Amino acid sequence: MDSTRFLDRIEAAEYLTAKGLRVSKNTLQKLVTVGGGPLYRRFGHRAVYLASDLDAWAERKMGAPAMTYARPAKFDLDDCEVAQ
Repeated sequence: MDSTRFLDRIEAAEYLTAKGLRVSKNTLQKLVTVGGGPLYRRFGHRAVYLASDLDAWAERKMGAPAMTYARPAKFDLDDCEVAQ
């Protein structure tokens, strides 16, 4: 998508959702009010977004990559032999 094309709130939500990041237009509206959302600009009474700003916001919100690991087996002292 051309990063210089402005997206309205519905299009911005659809853009993020298409990338696998489910965000509703209502969430974007709330973030305009409370803060913490992507950069936006006003065009009259409407908020408009650039795809590049949406991508940067999503990247900042993304956690660090993580790997799962096997939990160590529970260690039971009753099963241990004590050397004498």
